[in-house]
Amino acid sequence: MRYELLVGLRYTRARRNYGGRNRFISFISLISMAGIALGVAALIVVLSVMNGFQKELRARILGVASHVQLLGAGNRLEDWQRAAALASEHPRVLASAPFVNAQGMLANGQMVRGSVVRGILPQREEQVAEIGRHMRAGKLEALRAGEFGIVLGSDLARALGAQPGDKVALIAPQGQVTPAGVIPRLKQFTVVGLFEVGMHEFDSALALVHLEDAQKLFQFGAAVSGVRLKLDDLFAARTVARELMAKLGPEVFASDWTRSHANFFRAVEIEKRVMFVILLLIVAVAAFNIVSTLVMLVTDKQADIAILRTLGASPGSIVQIFMVQGTLIGIIGTLIGVAGGVLLAFNVDVVVPAIEQVLGFKFLAKDVYYISDLPSDVQARDVTTIALVSLALSFLATLYPSWRASRVNPAEALRYE
Repeated sequence: MRYELLVGLRYTRARRNYGGRNRFISFISLISMAGIALGVAALIVVLSVMNGFQKELRARILGVASHVQLLGAGNRLEDWQRAAALASEHPRVLASAPFVNAQGMLANGQMVRGSVVRGILPQREEQVAEIGRHMRAGKLEALRAGEFGIVLGSDLARALGAQPGDKVALIAPQGQVTPAGVIPRLKQFTVVGLFEVGMHEFDSALALVHLEDAQKLFQFGAAVSGVRLKLDDLFAARTVARELMAKLGPEVFASDWTRSHANFFRAVEIEKRVMFVILLLIVAVAAFNIVSTLVMLVTDKQADIAILRTLGASPGSIVQIFMVQGTLIGIIGTLIGVAGGVLLAFNVDVVVPAIEQVLGFKFLAKDVYYISDLPSDVQARDVTTIALVSLALSFLATLYPSWRASRVNPAEALRYE
């Protein structure tokens, strides 16, 4: 073992106490170590929870939306079979489904609500989205051509006061021209199911009908609004959309999920970065407490430093001796923080309910928040980044005190010894 490491470790383990100074230095060292551990653990837990929210949000959005949409000009795609066939040739495309997207007004008695009406083919829709998993009543297969059935979002059905089996009127904006003027197109639909995906945007404003019924009501003929695609890798959506646009020509526009819901994910990503910077300050404060610890240690050990210098130790060796102690504080604090943070992040679903039970209230009430539980997704990249940044800050905090120790003049330090 190099003598610099041996002496540095000996200073770290020193238990002598005269005048209380060594004890005070040890106390500051423990505080620095605890601060680093707390900051690292907090960073890991917070980023893991934010990763969990991002994953949960993505899952709920893609439960209704699709990875990629092929859209026609003016919300009309005439030859959708050709577009779907060409898209299916792409190696990353797993399934495709046509849809009609339009806006309408739903009425049930005195209750009236605006709605986004989506015409679908139930069997093909199940292949590109996960609405079937979120059905609260009925099934998507109950939508049959010519029967004019409708599946409503749970909040939309609640606002209309509609239940499965009830009749609701759907008013289309495309009107019929008569001698008396333009009369809105109106058709009565039977509620055959309810779904709830946990996103207010969909639950309160989306209604599903059969594709052929939507084509008749909104006067699409044989055309559709577009084709929805499911990919084998949702993170390849942007690349696949760009490749399909080049393949299908200018009359078809491809939009991926990252573009259609960019605001949600951009907000979460920005918040994650800001929280990383804010919580990193905890680690920085604890790391720079190492500076005060080492400065006090250097002042206390001036005579020892002078003796080492007279025995032939170089200034570089003195720097290494004091860097050992500061770096060791950072390493131990980081390891404790990583272990505690990962353990807590993996057990958030157990710890948070226990805290809620003790305090007597729920942090994320179901009637206020769409996601009522704290999800957690521990990512190795985040844990590694946090650990490396913590170690780097601890190492930087040792540079000035160690350099100051190397500048001690042996003659001055030993004058009064």
